[in-house]
Amino acid sequence: MQQKILLVDDREDNLLSIETILEPAGYTFVKALSGREALKVLLNEFDFALILMDVKMPNLNGFETASLIYQRDKLRHIPIIFITANNYGDEQVFKGYMTGAVDYIYKPINPDLLRAKVGVFIDLYKKNQRLLAQEQKLVAINKNLELEINERKVSEEKVKELNHKLLENIERLESANRDLDRFAFMASHDLQEPLRKMLMFSDRLGHKYKDILDDEGKMFISRIQHAGERMQALIKDILLFSKTSIEKPIFVESDLNLILGDVLGDMENVVKEKNARIDAEHLPNLSVNPVLMRPLFHNLISNAIKYAKKDVQPVVRIYSEYSAAQNGVDGNEVKNKYCRIYVEDNGIGFDQKYSEQIFGMFKRLHLHTEFEGTGIGLALCKKIVEEHNGFITARSKINEGSVFIISLPVQQPTSQFATTAQQTL
Repeated sequence: MQQKILLVDDREDNLLSIETILEPAGYTFVKALSGREALKVLLNEFDFALILMDVKMPNLNGFETASLIYQRDKLRHIPIIFITANNYGDEQVFKGYMTGAVDYIYKPINPDLLRAKVGVFIDLYKKNQRLLAQEQKLVAINKNLELEINERKVSEEKVKELNHKLLENIERLESANRDLDRFAFMASHDLQEPLRKMLMFSDRLGHKYKDILDDEGKMFISRIQHAGERMQALIKDILLFSKTSIEKPIFVESDLNLILGDVLGDMENVVKEKNARIDAEHLPNLSVNPVLMRPLFHNLISNAIKYAKKDVQPVVRIYSEYSAAQNGVDGNEVKNKYCRIYVEDNGIGFDQKYSEQIFGMFKRLHLHTEFEGTGIGLALCKKIVEEHNGFITARSKINEGSVFIISLPVQQPTSQFATTAQQTL
């Protein structure tokens, strides 16, 4: 089945140009010469994989049209890419994203960039449609089984047979749920290849035509590369977060000092660049997953350095303590004892009322123009600590620094524990 794309522009030559670029891919196009005409089309058709819409149009501009489109539940799944000749500031770009847009393409249109971006969203649409079809099929099978059970419950043998089928169906539903969990992982993985091409071609363009392009052209290429690098970092974090959700950790008795030392070695250039000081006290040996502990330490230390005060040397202190000992009736310590690891900094801090919200996906207290980042780092930290059967909290005051507290059990469940001989660092 060919994927449908809605093209919205008040100029027919622009519509023809976009159609000519994308036509070899075999898409089906529906065209509208205004925002109102697009809304009329969407009254009867909902199966669009993508909308490409000009921002500057008479009567209803692109932002207003997008806002009206997303007021209808049936249309909220359709991604919108704005096409504009204007170089909007961050405020206008943010306004576009708030209306529901997923991306911008600037005129004059780069055909390779347009095809790459459209291809990504068409691919995501296809995969989503396959998952929805599978879910609907499984729901229909389950409904039919329930009807058969109600109709033939008088027969014990038949009930047993249907119960057996129902168990198989449950297993298939669980498999479908696992597929949905992997969807974010797969989608992020598939985004990497077109993104690499975008970065590669923009880099070639900048080098090959550096003597021809004016300052504005060079600035556009620089912004494309910067946006691509930010998206690359976001995809990397999503992949790591998804992998953490899918795979169950195996715990190994590990020296946290060695893991922390490896992380600080990798961060040596950043630490020197920011003139930061890392004061790491001796940490204990714990049953952890070394692969997951590295991004945990890396994200917390990176945040501590990133959110430093201006003209103040960043100082990060890392230390640990055990929770107060609780003694059993035989005088031995109980097994549910925790080790607390503290990552303390002297940075800008934050209001304590946000101490829980900061661990949410894509939650940021600052604009990315102030401090770069994907908004996934602390959510990943929380996920890693929870996979270790622990918890993470934060204490902070504005302009007085922050301290992140990682609480990990001293003893992990034996079913998830492995010796160092079975799994190396």
